[in-house]
Amino acid sequence: MFIDYAKVKIKAGDGGHGVVSFRREKFVPRGGPDGGDGGRGGDIYAVGDYNLNTLLDYRYNKRFLAEKGKDGSGKRKTGASGKELILRLPLGTEIFEIKEDGSKKKLADITEHDEKILLAKGGFGGKGNINFATSMNQAPRHATPGKATQEIQLELVLKLMADVGLVGFPNVGKSTLLSVVSAARPKIADYEFTTLEPMLGVVSISDYKNFVMADIPGIIEGAHLGKGLGHQFLRHIQRTSILLYLLDISSQDPLEAFKILRAELNEYDSFLDKRPFSIALSKIDTIPPEEREEKIAEIQALFAEITSEPIYAISAVANLGIDELKNSLFHKVQASQ
Repeated sequence: MFIDYAKVKIKAGDGGHGVVSFRREKFVPRGGPDGGDGGRGGDIYAVGDYNLNTLLDYRYNKRFLAEKGKDGSGKRKTGASGKELILRLPLGTEIFEIKEDGSKKKLADITEHDEKILLAKGGFGGKGNINFATSMNQAPRHATPGKATQEIQLELVLKLMADVGLVGFPNVGKSTLLSVVSAARPKIADYEFTTLEPMLGVVSISDYKNFVMADIPGIIEGAHLGKGLGHQFLRHIQRTSILLYLLDISSQDPLEAFKILRAELNEYDSFLDKRPFSIALSKIDTIPPEEREEKIAEIQALFAEITSEPIYAISAVANLGIDELKNSLFHKVQASQ
């Protein structure tokens, strides 16, 4: 199950208490204080893990507690420190702290494997009575408690990390294209919103040349306001280096479709409007061969008025124009890095 959002509560370990103790040994009268300090509470860390691609582990487990520090003991023994707690997260996860007033503070953005970020620090251990012995007070009978930690509420937001993000209206052929150019197997059917969750696929050009493509669930006009699947999945496009606008060649107005898609992305995040992009006309196999070139040329002429980007004509079903598109996207990805 793909889960890209979760709220959890975390609490670092409390510090162990210092103790009041006095040395008692045979033939050692008035041995003096020997109460040890408490151990430190366990810290909580977030660690990036490229083997994960979902926040499923945080969907049902809502509270994470690090181990408390052990109390000190006699003979000047310090209590053991609590074990640290590791929250393993998929790459692309943003972590926010939710304040009591509802405001949010960004704590981390996990983008690298084994990247380790401290989220909550364990409490310090209390002081044993040995720390309070002075020439004026040689038998102190007090110690300090360990420091208690506060519970923190976190918001986890996963944004898939991909080189190329597929952008288009529902049922335009994004899932079919991803299934043809990679080993991904998204659900494909002849109705809108077949894709209910983002899918990743590795597109191979040669043995050592490849890039990652993401199929984002279909966008409709008003998506930035929550219509259709809304911006539930628009955030995944923010991580992509290149956008591939996929337009159905048989639609009434591919140019208008492109303008609507651009506007929706810009309304959601104005920086997406500056992202490098490519354009592909899909389902060209639905146009009779004798009419195909004229139709493609007509659409390309319309697009030439607003962009200098080349327009690729493809059919994932008939495997037309796929290799040219793959190579172009690969070179564009390389240029963006």
